[in-house]
Amino acid sequence: MMFSKNSCPFCTKAKEALKSVGASFEVMEIENRSDMAAIQDYLKTLTGARSVPRVFINGKFYGGGDETSAGAKNGDLAKKIAQ
Repeated sequence: MMFSKNSCPFCTKAKEALKSVGASFEVMEIENRSDMAAIQDYLKTLTGARSVPRVFINGKFYGGGDETSAGAKNGDLAKKIAQ
């Protein structure tokens, strides 16, 4: 699961990373939602940051755009998805 904004380049980076490892994933685009601020506030309580993207694998927080991209390159992302 990924929380995203269409206009965010880091979100695009994370989506590309997930696709590169063949992950099937859902995306919640939040920028046009009336509860966007509340979602981001809740993400901060879960992950320590309210910025997007916020990528979760099997219900556990994985990272943002840079972490997800790095995980795709070093094999960690595919490994976590397979677990």
